[in-house]
Amino acid sequence: MNVGIVGGGQLGRMLATAGLPLGMHFTFLEPADGACARDVGRQIQLPYDDPEGLDALCKASDVVTYEFENVPVEVAKAIGRRRPIFPGPEALRVSQDRLIEKRCFESLGIGVTHFAAVDSLAGLHNAVDTIGTPAVLKTRRFGYDGKGQFLLKTQGDIDAAWAALGKSPLILEGFVDFKREISCLGVRSRDGKTAFYPVSENQHREGILRVARPHRRDPLQSMAEDYTERVMHRLDYVGLLAFEFFDTGNGLLGNEIAPRVHNSGHWSIEGAHCSQFENHVRAVAGLELGDPGLRSPCAMVNFIGNAPAIEALAKLPGTHPHLYGKSPRPRRKVGHATLIAEDDGTLTERVERLVAMLPPDH
Repeated sequence: MNVGIVGGGQLGRMLATAGLPLGMHFTFLEPADGACARDVGRQIQLPYDDPEGLDALCKASDVVTYEFENVPVEVAKAIGRRRPIFPGPEALRVSQDRLIEKRCFESLGIGVTHFAAVDSLAGLHNAVDTIGTPAVLKTRRFGYDGKGQFLLKTQGDIDAAWAALGKSPLILEGFVDFKREISCLGVRSRDGKTAFYPVSENQHREGILRVARPHRRDPLQSMAEDYTERVMHRLDYVGLLAFEFFDTGNGLLGNEIAPRVHNSGHWSIEGAHCSQFENHVRAVAGLELGDPGLRSPCAMVNFIGNAPAIEALAKLPGTHPHLYGKSPRPRRKVGHATLIAEDDGTLTERVERLVAMLPPDH
């Protein structure tokens, strides 16, 4: 089967690496020079909305998917008129706008923090009066890894927040006092069958994921699966969906979804019987879903800005490095490592050892 992917970054690369053993061939529509996925398939180096590029992608593909959530909805619809595209454009429409996304969660009975649309400075004052502080002002679109956000600690921060973000449509969200951040990765097939990976507990710093560790028997697994399945059913979803939650100690609040394979599931390459990447390509290709269960205790550590030397990583027991072929840059994800161990205590020791090795700007 020929699979087209809009985007050619590290997620596209890992999708193709998972699909090649299944006899699949991959074509990427990616405008950037030196795309991460260039070594595992054909790259069409044109903009995502270029008619010539879209035509070439459709001609080369039996089915199309994407590796990032900011694919223009109209582009997805244009592809969908010629080839099956999964997930469908509705998943993009909902996930690309935080206000639409929060309203979707509410309509499905999924708890969320207090929120309000903000379109003016006066509107921001009104929203703060209603929601209170602390609160987080966010752009409704395009924010990721902590970008497009401003923490309002007091009402005195309103003018600075507006000056920083006021040129875009915004949403104000009440600050959540959470115990931990977790994500649930679910996959849904073309015929509506679902499978779920063990919930991952995620550690962020400066808005960027640093460590993700799945748990076999997390007490909130059933609730996370239920909420994720509600969203997948509403969107008639096909493929891998990541749902990020806040664990408040009294249940889960929905934070955001990502309609694609997700950084918090990278441990599944070595840690699960069937990785998130293989299960995504299985789903979009119409194949049976694979087993998402854990092989053994595992975790993922991201490499941000720069990565340790491969010679050093190769000496660490139970460590499987993945370097993306990206040049070093502050706040840039340049790779990750999956760590495997026989028991949870040994895994904790290995994670701590690797984290201690990371470059200073990590």
